[in-house]
Amino acid sequence: MLPLAGASVAAVALAGVAVFTVHQAGCGDPGRYVQHDDGQVELVDSCIDPARLPNPDKYQNTPEPAEPAINELAGDDRVVQAP
Repeated sequence: MLPLAGASVAAVALAGVAVFTVHQAGCGDPGRYVQHDDGQVELVDSCIDPARLPNPDKYQNTPEPAEPAINELAGDDRVVQAP
């Protein structure tokens, strides 16, 4: 019975900490998403500071796909892509 009571007390304490943390976050308006006519979606009326968001241009460049490994198990059967 004691392990069940201990687990229940721990669960209630963690739930209380979670409620306190959310209450102290200080963001009364979570905002809403608005889709414009051009298809772009924008978050408006939120307490998120846009200056603290990551720069999207930093993640635009993606690396080229890697060449398949050639070894004695795979042989030299390379896939030829059509031009």
